[in-house]
Amino acid sequence: MKILVGYKRVVDYNVRIQVKPDGSGVITDGVKLSANPFDEIALEEALRLREKGLAREILLLGIGEASLTAHLRNGLAMGANRAIHVIAPKMPGSLIAARIFHAIIDKEQPDLVLLGKQAIDSDANQTGQMLAALWDRPQATFASNIEIDGNKVRVTREVDAGLETIEVDLPAVITSDLRLNEPRFIKLPDIMKAKSKPIDTIALDNLNVEHDEPLKTRFYAAPPKRSKGIMVKDTAELVSALRQKNLL
Repeated sequence: MKILVGYKRVVDYNVRIQVKPDGSGVITDGVKLSANPFDEIALEEALRLREKGLAREILLLGIGEASLTAHLRNGLAMGANRAIHVIAPKMPGSLIAARIFHAIIDKEQPDLVLLGKQAIDSDANQTGQMLAALWDRPQATFASNIEIDGNKVRVTREVDAGLETIEVDLPAVITSDLRLNEPRFIKLPDIMKAKSKPIDTIALDNLNVEHDEPLKTRFYAAPPKRSKGIMVKDTAELVSALRQKNLL
């Protein structure tokens, strides 16, 4: 089985995001960039499936600027066999990303596509679902457990009411939730080995994919600063303060 894994680069989750003064985006210069945490979980699950003898090849797909290559090397160091880098001037939106994945699927013919359920920069939670629709294949989102039995996959999903188990046929698209696994640490010898693993580069224009963004972000703004709290002596003073703010 060949598994295709999406691997997006985002601002590290420990970094405090700052909006550019002109509101055109967020500041990324000099900011630590890392793999999207949900994508790392998806890659870890693919590696575990290979270790169980259920997969023979794990292929990473990254979309972005030329500097993304170093980021893909980290995924190769985790254990992926090879990577494809679709060079684009910027990370596209969910629909364009799904179209790019679909174009690569046509070339590579994977048996399973594993994606993070969402990226922490946009939190859109759309790419996996859009890809399944374009590919006309089953989808299982928010996976917290994956079991493969022949051509069937049983996926336990985290939903509002608890857990739900569904079964889908391969090929399929599965998106990972936080509790699916805990990604492994990358060891120095694996980093050295990753330098010799292949990364194929493809220009976005060469994929014959419609990539005019249907949605455009016009302005970014930081959330309003929270006002300081006040101390009250008793319940009566609390009620009075809430009435002054028209909250009662």
